[in-house]
Amino acid sequence: MDENSLLDKSALKVNSGIEQPPIVNPNAISRLKKNRQKLLSVDEYVAGITSGNRTILSKAITLVESVLPEHHAMGQEIIEKCLPYSSLSIRIGITGVPGAGKSTFIESFGKLITGMGYKLAVLAIDPSSSRSKGSILGDKTRMETLSIDPDAFIRPSPSAGSLGGVARKTRESVILCEAAGFDVVFIETVGVGQSETAVHSMVDFFLLLMIAGAGDELQGIKRGIMEMADLLVINKADGSNIVKAQQARAEYQSAMQLFPPTESGWKPKALTCSALERIGFDEIWETISSHIQLTKDNGFFEAHRRQQSKYWLYESINESLSDNFYHHPEIERNIESIENQVLEDKISSFAAAKQLLSLYLNK
Repeated sequence: MDENSLLDKSALKVNSGIEQPPIVNPNAISRLKKNRQKLLSVDEYVAGITSGNRTILSKAITLVESVLPEHHAMGQEIIEKCLPYSSLSIRIGITGVPGAGKSTFIESFGKLITGMGYKLAVLAIDPSSSRSKGSILGDKTRMETLSIDPDAFIRPSPSAGSLGGVARKTRESVILCEAAGFDVVFIETVGVGQSETAVHSMVDFFLLLMIAGAGDELQGIKRGIMEMADLLVINKADGSNIVKAQQARAEYQSAMQLFPPTESGWKPKALTCSALERIGFDEIWETISSHIQLTKDNGFFEAHRRQQSKYWLYESINESLSDNFYHHPEIERNIESIENQVLEDKISSFAAAKQLLSLYLNK
């Protein structure tokens, strides 16, 4: 619909004979286009990040998250140049059951950390709709106090339907945050699920948040996730829930003693806290600090980070190969018909896969 048609339907119509004003301020449109089109050079992004410019840091993370090839290529250059300035932070993964109060915990615990003089970055993975791919991105709303803290940086990112909402892009965002001078990086996951394996492969310390009084405590979470945890924290240990929280802590601590010894030599612990009343955080930070000191002293810290780099090397290869396969012209032309043949039992799944791979490899 053109501008004249819009004016005919508008209640804010100017009488004939008088010059009709534009519906939208042309200066605003000009500024918007200018901001959208303005991309800095790689060196300008790197200089901005390493000087602690959060606006440029946010823009660089957006480039890393972008699906546009030209943005992706620039993002990789920025990451490569930021690598020498990274690896100096403590990376902490935080996950928990739904309703455990992760956002409240992160805000309260984050304020403790910034209060001690550290700079904190929070990479919060928001759940995306599997249908619309839309995301609420509400972490900044839930962390009102922390979001305005000058020593904190909160970056909500949509999971976009990916497995568990975490992947290579989150790890790359960690590198950029470290290059920007952040001492501690939190990575919050969507919830308890397969995403925890990915988070565990990019952090130094894994914290599992639980609540008491929600049914059978030991059946409420998968054993595999509990085995990954370096610290299990029972949140909401306040008011009438204190006794239940202490009982749950004792049960979890007993259960964790049955797990095989960890490679790091660390013995996982269970603690209680109240994110609402900010109780128990000093002990949690002391536990994290003890774990980092132990693993640095016995060499596990560096060995673990090297192993993580190797893991993400092969994850990146698998992701790139998969992406390249499905966007290959021959595959795009034939995959639907071959899939239909499988569904109609005209060809086996294995034969179909071999046929598609032959098309991809031009055999």
